[in-house]
Amino acid sequence: MVTTAATSAFLPIASPASDSSGKTLGKVGGSIPANVDARGTSAKSKSSSSGKLRVNANAQAPPKVNGTKVGVIDGPKAEDEVAVSPPPRTFINQLPDWSMLLAAITTIFLAAEKQWMMLDWKPKRPDMLVDPFGLGRIVQDGLVFRQNFSIRSYEIGADRTASVETLMNHLQETALNHVKNAGLLADGFGSTPEMCKRNLIWVVTKMQVLVDRYPTWGDVVQVDTWVAASGKNGMRRDWLVRDSNTGDILTRATSLWVMMNKETRRLSKIPDEVREEIGGYFVDSPPIVDDDSRKLPKLDDNTADYIRTGLTPRWSDLDVNQHVNNVKYVGWVLESAPLPILETHELAGMTLEYRRECMRDSVLQSLTAVVDKGVGDLANSGFVECQHLLRLEGGGEIVKGRTQWRPKYADRIGSWGELPAESA
Repeated sequence: MVTTAATSAFLPIASPASDSSGKTLGKVGGSIPANVDARGTSAKSKSSSSGKLRVNANAQAPPKVNGTKVGVIDGPKAEDEVAVSPPPRTFINQLPDWSMLLAAITTIFLAAEKQWMMLDWKPKRPDMLVDPFGLGRIVQDGLVFRQNFSIRSYEIGADRTASVETLMNHLQETALNHVKNAGLLADGFGSTPEMCKRNLIWVVTKMQVLVDRYPTWGDVVQVDTWVAASGKNGMRRDWLVRDSNTGDILTRATSLWVMMNKETRRLSKIPDEVREEIGGYFVDSPPIVDDDSRKLPKLDDNTADYIRTGLTPRWSDLDVNQHVNNVKYVGWVLESAPLPILETHELAGMTLEYRRECMRDSVLQSLTAVVDKGVGDLANSGFVECQHLLRLEGGGEIVKGRTQWRPKYADRIGSWGELPAESA
């Protein structure tokens, strides 16, 4: 009895087995290859060549209850006992446990959502939701262009505030984006399609800037700009810069522009075709800054207090029209400003008159004369005015200018716009 049970457990079954009632029993768990035993190894051992069979000596006949065979649940098997073969490796049983992976992903997303909701990222004002740092948008019936700028760490100076060059770059950027958003930007620096057909470009002839307060690192400023006609052959562009959080006015600026032929470098009248392109965007309003019509006095080696020589443009100072960008002139003008003024005062206003363009091979000189206000020592004085000249080494005038300076951190004195008439 023992031998028979053990032999049937290890030998392949040639035909379906039948129970005592004569019924054929179905296969359980599928068929097993004939040459593989229950442990997945070859059924033939080294001794199989002798014709002997391996017999499990511990095998027992299944007990019977009332004449019926009853299965027996074996206890823990020893290492030398027969182990059940693992199921064959298929594509399905090699896939990861998707339920565990899904649970892990869900946990991560829930944690991230909780952290995101805890952040105070929402803007304080609803209008900041619209394009806060993009290319801006046209507002007020298509006549005003508005763009926001965030003051970066590399745009501030020694006073921890944005430099005047930073403000000037913001003005120039909004002017170009205004033309672009209006669908008038062609191949050129702010040139319209009709201007490009005639090789015409815009050049600035005068710029006036009043600074009430300088923004600091991380501030967001809102710049509005618009254009208007200036005489028969000129255009005026104004800017208004505000603190986007408080709405306080930071800077006001106005400028005059004329057209120049890109090939001949001579001034040109505005063609009728160009006037039709841009005329619909002109506003009928006075300049945002009153025109400073005072004549700038002649400045030379004898009348200047400070002279800086050997200024040369770099390749990065040129714009797409191959002449020096007008913002660069501002930095050159201030190169000759005396250090005591730069240390104790901040620029409150300036007027610049552009006389001719500067090319990449030019060598320039910066001259400054300090106007004595009769208030004693310069370091302890109130408002100070300076006169400037940027010229070629050969003597040709590039830019003439006037700057006004107020003491730093002098909120009690007020802005330049509040000075008495005789001082302004």
